Amino acid sequence: MFTDIIQYFATDSDQYLQAVGQHLTLSLTTLLLASLCALPLGYLGSEIPVIAKVATSFAQVLRIIPSLALLFILIPVMGVGTLPAITALFVLALPPLLINTLLGFREVSPQMLEVGTGLGMDAHQLFWQVKFPLALPYILNGIKLALVEIMASATLATYIGAGGLGTLIFTGLGLYRLDLLLIGGVSVALLSLLAMVAFDYVIGRLKNGS
Repeated sequence: MFTDIIQYFATDSDQYLQAVGQHLTLSLTTLLLASLCALPLGYLGSEIPVIAKVATSFAQVLRIIPSLALLFILIPVMGVGTLPAITALFVLALPPLLINTLLGFREVSPQMLEVGTGLGMDAHQLFWQVKFPLALPYILNGIKLALVEIMASATLATYIGAGGLGTLIFTGLGLYRLDLLLIGGVSVALLSLLAMVAFDYVIGRLKNGS
């Protein structure tokens, strides 16, 4: 088996790098789009209770939708390829982003806001110098959770022709090749682990004030 893995990287390293590139592109594109939607909505929810209630309920509903089922639901509407894959992953990424952003801004101490107001800060300054820095660790935690969810679920995008590391996994399943299964599965696990470690490091630094 290990000989097969070495042989694969010796002969098909370009194919592997292409799969990794597709997986990262798909994951990061989805994360960016979901963040652009969820972060402003999460902030608005922290300011307006009605929006918070609707956003939280919406996020909870999205969490119960199986990723594979969502992919197949989108096929008749959007066909196959990258667009339906990003759409499905976008839906999966919204709940952790929304909930953690909402939580982060809600956790900002009113006393800190009073101090900022007492120092003469306007609403714009309060947001960028008080609210956002204090909420940032929670926001980053939401981004971390969303990215890990996206990276794991992006393997299923192979079913609809979006490429990525799932290609290796499902090819390995189809051909009974344990080497491809291991390469694909371990690669996804390592990417997710690296993302978690990197975000945890940044979050820790922010919480420690360094």
